[in-house]
Amino acid sequence: MSNLTILRSYAQKAHPETLPPSVLLGFSDKTLTIFDAYPKSVFHFLILPRIRPPLTVFDLASLRTLLKADKAHARSVLDALSEEAEKTKRLIREEMGKRYGYEWDIWTGFHAVPSMEHLHLHVLSADLCSPSMRHKKHYNSFHPTRGFFLPLEDVRGWFDAEPSYLETMRELKKSAYEPLLKEDLACWRCGAAMKNMPTLKAHLQEEWEKEEKAQKAKLQRKRKREEVPEDAAEKKSRLSTAALPCGESDTV
Repeated sequence: MSNLTILRSYAQKAHPETLPPSVLLGFSDKTLTIFDAYPKSVFHFLILPRIRPPLTVFDLASLRTLLKADKAHARSVLDALSEEAEKTKRLIREEMGKRYGYEWDIWTGFHAVPSMEHLHLHVLSADLCSPSMRHKKHYNSFHPTRGFFLPLEDVRGWFDAEPSYLETMRELKKSAYEPLLKEDLACWRCGAAMKNMPTLKAHLQEEWEKEEKAQKAKLQRKRKREEVPEDAAEKKSRLSTAALPCGESDTV
């Protein structure tokens, strides 16, 4: 089985629970959530629609083929992906809190031109810090404003726009999107130009560490504000009582 079609093989499984825990995060009747084998952020998952009639393997090959299928069916698939994405985001936030003590943004979206067969929604933390982030095309494919990464809610919004707009957007022409992968490197946070990937990765790590420090300081300040100062009289009374020998009373 090639890497190109492995997602399809997962989506076709009648019993996803047989997938190893290193692959499977969870599943429902409509979707399957897996760990990205080459994560491009600290947290990175893929949500796949399971292949169920009336939609076919071809209909679910990519976002483009889905959008060319029956409109109601396509919208139903996107709704199911959105519902599962919210569950996955909650799990990510819990893990963020456990590991790092704070939470940061999470992105959900599709690649305009996918590198693997079978529709898959990316759910990843907004940092793009990962050892697997090695090439310019990888980075630009997830840059939040370059245009190659299509936010889920934007795609869902196409269905509420004028029919002609959906007709235009669902073409997802390679000639329009693939050049975006070759654009010059720039930090997605501050916009600073970067000469190469090692420089960019070092910069992103620094930016993330600064954000981590700032968020933790913010949480610490919040906790201090929430602490209620103890009333001086109550404190004095409590301390006096605590000073009495065990079993004795301050009353006669």
